[in-house]
Amino acid sequence: MPTCHDWSRLETQARTQLQRLSLGEKLAMLDGDTPFWGGLAAIALHDASHRRPWPAGVVERLGIGGLHFVDGPRGVVLEGGATTFPAPIGRGASWDMALEERIGEAMGAEARSFGANLFGGICVNLLRHPGWGRAQETYGEDPVHVGAMGAAATRGVQRHAIACLKHFALNSIDSARFRVDVTASERVLQELYLPQFRDGVEAGALAVMSAYNSVNGAWCGQHPHLLREILKDRWGFRGFVLTDFIFGLRDGVAAIQAGQDLELPFRMIFAATLPEAVAAGRVPEALVDAAVLRMLVAQATVPTGAYPAALRGCRAHRQLARDAAAGSIVLLRNDGGVLPLSGIASLAVIGPLADAANLGDRGSSDTRPAPGSVVTPLAGLRAAAPELRLPHDDGSDPALAAALAARSEAALVVVGLDWRHEGEHIHPGDLAPILRQAPPPAWLLRLCGRRRLLPIWTVVAAMLASATRFGSARAGGSFASGDRTVLQLPPAQEALILAVAAANPRTVVVLMGGGAILCEAWRQRVPGLLLLWYPGELGGAALADVLLGRISPSGRMPFSVPTEASHLPPFDPRARQITYDLWHGYRRLARSGRPAAFPFGFGLSYSRFRHTDPAVAWLPTAAGAEVAVELAVTVTNTGTVEAAEVVQVYLEPPGEATERPQRTLVGFARVSLGPGRSQRLLIRIPLRRLAWFDENHDGFVLEGGRHRLLVARHAEDVGIGVDLDLESGAVGP
Repeated sequence: MPTCHDWSRLETQARTQLQRLSLGEKLAMLDGDTPFWGGLAAIALHDASHRRPWPAGVVERLGIGGLHFVDGPRGVVLEGGATTFPAPIGRGASWDMALEERIGEAMGAEARSFGANLFGGICVNLLRHPGWGRAQETYGEDPVHVGAMGAAATRGVQRHAIACLKHFALNSIDSARFRVDVTASERVLQELYLPQFRDGVEAGALAVMSAYNSVNGAWCGQHPHLLREILKDRWGFRGFVLTDFIFGLRDGVAAIQAGQDLELPFRMIFAATLPEAVAAGRVPEALVDAAVLRMLVAQATVPTGAYPAALRGCRAHRQLARDAAAGSIVLLRNDGGVLPLSGIASLAVIGPLADAANLGDRGSSDTRPAPGSVVTPLAGLRAAAPELRLPHDDGSDPALAAALAARSEAALVVVGLDWRHEGEHIHPGDLAPILRQAPPPAWLLRLCGRRRLLPIWTVVAAMLASATRFGSARAGGSFASGDRTVLQLPPAQEALILAVAAANPRTVVVLMGGGAILCEAWRQRVPGLLLLWYPGELGGAALADVLLGRISPSGRMPFSVPTEASHLPPFDPRARQITYDLWHGYRRLARSGRPAAFPFGFGLSYSRFRHTDPAVAWLPTAAGAEVAVELAVTVTNTGTVEAAEVVQVYLEPPGEATERPQRTLVGFARVSLGPGRSQRLLIRIPLRRLAWFDENHDGFVLEGGRHRLLVARHAEDVGIGVDLDLESGAVGP
């Protein structure tokens, strides 16, 4: 993030550029440089979203290079060999902020190698319900955890490009995202659904992408309370706001008045409405100037320098991908010490995903790794243990798979979800109201006339956009799945697990996917269970490292897995209206007294750890800094192997002034220790995390009395606590 002095200098330079722009040039900078129909055709016919960045605000006359957007939650999405990292939900399971910052830096550098300077890969929407089709694109269910991981990625990306946080806000249903209105109180917004965006802004993000859905009756792309009052005024955001792609605006005048700065990727609603609105005086030119200035300053922060294509998929970045995949693996069951695998000569590798490149959704986050770069679970084991006999069966016939397992000393079953089960989704009919405002093709307008044309082209365009958005050619041209309403594995996969487990008592199941998978029908039947997520291009190598004991598993659950779907909040993929409250995930399970199958923060290790001597102290307050306390705790590896531990700190509040969750995460740290080694960890906890949002005071307020800080291994762990007595009072907006 530039210093105050640097920012002042950059802003002065940007104002000089602004003064040299004509009104027409300034208006043209408010939307993408690609014409709507030509761009849509390029996506449909030429896979454009995987070919080049999307340009906006290029003014060749003045040498203004503009913004060049590329997506990439798990890596840059363009053809050309960019590294595919584990999906963010897997990286969230690592709880490793230092590693996530390095991954953000690698993604930013690779984006620059394609000519992009605006990177849209940091999704910090909260995972309210695990059926969300894009659960894989965020880090988890808790705002402190998601905010910390998103802030880490932001710091890394911003070293090379403009980091864009998305989707602001409350975007967590995919199949209804173009029509659903989310009702949420100001307290719910400020305590749960906005803090992670604030963390990213404070980490230096200079772009925020608005969401498609509406909140409390106003579309997010033209929401004055979210965009102007909270983001720009309350938080002091200095960057710019861009729309979600193609269909992010409904009303151009309302949007720019609300604080929207840029429509991407096409010349569409802004281009069709703002020139006339400015000429008529309905939109002051000062609003246009303010938006353009924000984008010019952000562009000026991007460092110069060469970013060669050799950065893509380089050895260092592939090692990062392998480290991230290993760190994300969560060991959920290890009865009888079935893992790590040792003392065997044969391992049956079974299942439809055992030898498949399963990288995740094929919507806007779809990556295109270099040919031959993806290591499957079977390939990873073959490379890591050439002495081990590894017969393989795809599991299509459970009886044959069981027979193979019976002839082997142990069995590994690799099952789970892929892009056909969960992911991005569009209902064509939802787009028609937006497309009516887009400029129709000139040749069709001349041929048919506007009155005859409108009913035709809105429907055709909606179908075309749905089928080809982001050029997902490998998905057969359209998004196949969307949100999940059934959270169990497909019945054939459950039958396969049960058959193999019955044939071989030394069966380990590896689950792939992005959201929670209910396992009650079979989890007690298998001694070993791991989550591999969508593990990126080196996932198979990382899995082999963990299975063979070369690396101890250290992932921790980024969300809760209940025993029944009925324990989750309501979820309707085609909802028109839904209310979000304070109760989802581990908060909801604790309130209703229902233990999770696998709690938030849970994960096993090949080693053991002890937490001792917790203590809390006030941190010195620097000018302008947020008041915080520091919790110290000693962590000791009491086991026999080097391993990483994730220390989690939960607040148990007084809860007398208002109803509050029994526990909330307020801080965490990850530490790697050799056997017998200890380390004193220091975890900073801002007071705002100990407070609740009082709508009557429009700010965060501390309750007076005893606040218990609990050091625990997961949200349901007994843990060890330390008390902090606080006086009531406001702690900030």
